[in-house]
Amino acid sequence: EDAWGVEIPTPAIKLRKLLINAKQYASHTLHFYALAAPDFLLGPMADPALRNIVHVINKMPEVGAMALKMMDFGQKLCAAIGGKSVHPVSAIVGGMKKALDEEVRDKFLKQIEDQVEWTKKTVEIGLKVIEDYWDVVANVGVVPTYYLGMTKNGIHDIYEGDLRVVTPDGGKLDYDYHKYLDVLGEHIPKHSYATHMYYKPAGYPDGIYRANTLAMINAADKMATPLADEALTAFRDKLGPISHHTFAYHWARLIELVESVEMIATLLQDPDIVNPDCKTLDVQPREGEGIGLVEAPRGLLLYHIWSDKEGICEKANLLVATNHNIAGIEKTLMHVAKQIFEDNILDNIKLPEPWIK
Repeated sequence: EDAWGVEIPTPAIKLRKLLINAKQYASHTLHFYALAAPDFLLGPMADPALRNIVHVINKMPEVGAMALKMMDFGQKLCAAIGGKSVHPVSAIVGGMKKALDEEVRDKFLKQIEDQVEWTKKTVEIGLKVIEDYWDVVANVGVVPTYYLGMTKNGIHDIYEGDLRVVTPDGGKLDYDYHKYLDVLGEHIPKHSYATHMYYKPAGYPDGIYRANTLAMINAADKMATPLADEALTAFRDKLGPISHHTFAYHWARLIELVESVEMIATLLQDPDIVNPDCKTLDVQPREGEGIGLVEAPRGLLLYHIWSDKEGICEKANLLVATNHNIAGIEKTLMHVAKQIFEDNILDNIKLPEPWIK
């Protein structure tokens, strides 16, 4: 759309926002319950064969059922809007192929009250885990870096906005993403084919940054919804205006989870969601160059494409979540490895009693 100079109707924008928030909701729920919770609920010293979502469901069936219903809601909403939940097909140049049917919209609206309550329960579980593991959160993997997020007028936004770089001391710098080549650099390390991303004005390796949930929360002046903004305030009351705590990624993910369910609730009630005027009819392929930016559940996606006069993509430069994160992940792993194997930090770390024994 950027390459071809296409403007899309308001209903299409709202449908896309609903779609991306539904995916955010399902993905963040999956991450918390399937990838993170087993290690926290059983404890890092438990048998690895038991540290999985199946064992959590067996031992905490009510929590497991809640998690599955949350993921199911998000994935089915994605499928209803996108045609399918994985690689959705309804978003086209010019808008969306179709709006939601009213009956389908009403079916999801009937479930939203339960989803909000389950999200609140998930946050309660998450905050209890953070409290229990506070010695770990506060001391292990605290690595000052730059951060790369996206905001719209300073407000957290996963659909559209400007690039926002957060400096290690908490400064915030906004950039038009169309000028990303002036802001973001790629370094080719000797040990990997994957490039290391960095903030160009700071150089490499000083400008290595992290992306994803903690970066987005550090970048935001406020959240887009009231309950999420309250959660952000609680986060900053505990960790300060900028957090370098790697384990706080889990907390940041919960804040975004709250925002996503609030956004879903609001958008499902918007009449534009069932408005059939959701695509531009006079779209014509043309030669052009365009750049797009969204925040996926794992981090920023920045696509830069060139098309020929037939509208065929001739060249593309894709900066995806793994690309943004890998240098920061490697820097964090190196720091934590030194803490554990050189400084013996675990000898002085207090671990809680496991929830599941």
